[in-house]
Amino acid sequence: MNKVSIIMGSSSDLDTVSEAINILKEFKIPFEAKILSAHRTPKELTKYVEGSPRRGVKVFIAAAGMSAALPGVIAAHTILPVIGIPIESGNLKGLDALLSIAQMPPGIPVGCMSIGKSGAKNAAIFAVTIIALNDRKTAKRLGDYRVDMRRKITKSKIKL
Repeated sequence: MNKVSIIMGSSSDLDTVSEAINILKEFKIPFEAKILSAHRTPKELTKYVEGSPRRGVKVFIAAAGMSAALPGVIAAHTILPVIGIPIESGNLKGLDALLSIAQMPPGIPVGCMSIGKSGAKNAAIFAVTIIALNDRKTAKRLGDYRVDMRRKITKSKIKL
């Protein structure tokens, strides 16, 4: 069963989204990935999102650049959590996407991560956190991940 659905507006978003995919693989979280556009494939997007619970989807990660309507459109068609990744693109280098995702109207929330690859990584970790609420194995993996991060920092040496 796929627990996370990753939707990107364009195949060019895969370079950024690969960071999220790597994290989900590391945590052994089942996922599916699709390219669907809020503007170019609205009917297909709606059908896919509305059918996701039957496929076991618990969380959406949506990556979009520029106007970044994708996360909001997904959120409009589901009560499942939606996490947005602003893609660094266009003249504003992702700031437009960040603002579009962060400024959702009241009642249709979307979690907004930072622009680019670090945002993609955090989107996956946030999805893992949501899944860990009802999955002990995932919660244990997440706890171990945090311990490992702390260990790496405490063992770091400054070379002068």
